[in-house]
Amino acid sequence: MKPRISQGAPERVAAAWLACFVLALCAATAFAKEPPRPARPPGAAIASAHRLATEAGQEILAKGGNAFDAAIAVSATLSVVEPVSSGIGGGGFFLLNDAKTGKQVFVDAREVAPASASPAFYLDAKGELDRDKAENGAASAGIPGLPAGLVHISKKYGRLPLSVSLAPAIRIAREGFPVYARIADQYLERSQVMERYASTRAVYLADGDAPKVGESLKQPALARTLELLAQKGSDGFYRGEVGKAMLDAVRADGVEWTEDDLAGYRVVEREPIRFKYRDWDIVTSPPPSSGGVALAEILQMLEGWDLAKLDEAHRVHIVVEAMRRAYRDRTLYLGDPDFTTMPIARLTSDDYAAGLRAGIMPDKATPSDMLPGGPAPKDSVNTTHFSIIDDEGNYVSATQTVNLSFGSGLVVAGFLLNDQMDDFALRPGTPNAYGVMGYDANAVAPRKRMLSSMTPTFMIGKDRVAVLGAKGGSRIITGVLLGVLGIEQGLDSSRIVALPRYHHQYLPDTIFHEKDALPAETVKALEAMGHRLATGGGPVVLMQSVDWDRASGAMHAGADPRNPVGAGVVQSANAEKKR
Repeated sequence: MKPRISQGAPERVAAAWLACFVLALCAATAFAKEPPRPARPPGAAIASAHRLATEAGQEILAKGGNAFDAAIAVSATLSVVEPVSSGIGGGGFFLLNDAKTGKQVFVDAREVAPASASPAFYLDAKGELDRDKAENGAASAGIPGLPAGLVHISKKYGRLPLSVSLAPAIRIAREGFPVYARIADQYLERSQVMERYASTRAVYLADGDAPKVGESLKQPALARTLELLAQKGSDGFYRGEVGKAMLDAVRADGVEWTEDDLAGYRVVEREPIRFKYRDWDIVTSPPPSSGGVALAEILQMLEGWDLAKLDEAHRVHIVVEAMRRAYRDRTLYLGDPDFTTMPIARLTSDDYAAGLRAGIMPDKATPSDMLPGGPAPKDSVNTTHFSIIDDEGNYVSATQTVNLSFGSGLVVAGFLLNDQMDDFALRPGTPNAYGVMGYDANAVAPRKRMLSSMTPTFMIGKDRVAVLGAKGGSRIITGVLLGVLGIEQGLDSSRIVALPRYHHQYLPDTIFHEKDALPAETVKALEAMGHRLATGGGPVVLMQSVDWDRASGAMHAGADPRNPVGAGVVQSANAEKKR
């Protein structure tokens, strides 16, 4: 018997085949419009505050190193060529993305207080904060963390021997580099402190007078210390001849450090702060950085507005009001997580942000009068930041510092000790050198890490990745914030680093902004809302950023144009582009 074919079946079969063809065509068209995102970047991008440091990172990548090896080279080279801002006598934070595991980790190489530290030590006979002890000499120094951080990253994440990654910095320290304006100018500002110490004079007055622009600054003793670190790891710095030199120098300056203070220093790996901002995953710095918590608070408050639709005055007003509230919480709650219990989950929650947002008036400034104000913060940019993406998809966002210009001013074994103890609330309720106050959460205690504003950050979106951070004391957080807002609006790294900057930190109750950053009509409108405004004597903050557009494959590197010696480079197998 022949199978029966119902009437109209051929037409239905034809229609089915046509539908399948149309679906296939649509799928092919969609595929053509949205090609698969590359799993790895087409090259590498590095941005740092000095051309020689960026070149050191490139050199290590060319030798087969990954982003983590390059980070060691950049960090160590900045320690040589940017002594005004950072060095192996200081500390830093490294935010890492490991492409192999897909995990991000925060490497805490922050300085710690020596066992002898106490609040009473930093008070004068009247019970007031002794500024000289807080900011100058051995009393102002914490136990350095950066050398241990470099060793840790090399052992756990790097591919090359530490000696290879440190080689560019050792070479530059020995052969010298040209002095640039910021070193010459800020040496003169700090000369009275620097010249207290014969060891410092031996480096910076080697030819009989202060460093001058264009002269070569050679640091053979620093090269020797870096060689010991390369050969012996942490023991080459915290023990042996360098460790003894540190103990002798600080004791000669009236401060007690012990061998256990040095040998007991430990790097800590911490879980980053993570939150959503619109369509972006933000990965950023946890305590003892205050940056990630403040960034989360500010951005989650700002989600209540379409900032692009506001006029400039109201946009700045809303952003400043969010800054004000986040910095208030920084003052009250944040410190070293190994010593202080902090309400991090609450501070970074949507509900908490909604409550803060509800108190922001659309046309009126909220006075910061809950606590007494302090002096205007210094326009210091004496930290440093660098950002790296390699062609394997590893990222590094790193910020390091010696705190104020040239740290403590005391050179030991070729490097400057930090003056990071000033970042503690040495006398609770008294502003530090950046005008920032703190209370018990950030009070000084033995072996405790001081609170920091350093905010290395990743932004991870559907099609783009950005690695950014900044230098600039307490203004780092707001600088990174403005960079995040720029990336979210579609700008690339070369553009966000050039954005005009403004800053508010709760106390003093003032919007600090770069000259010409805000038009006169915007200033007038903000003043009518009750804001006080002031311009600083220099840049509010300096930023370094790199990004990768996974849709187009484009990479960008931005070094802040306010800094003439910085360099951002994108390199691939076929080309190298400098900005």
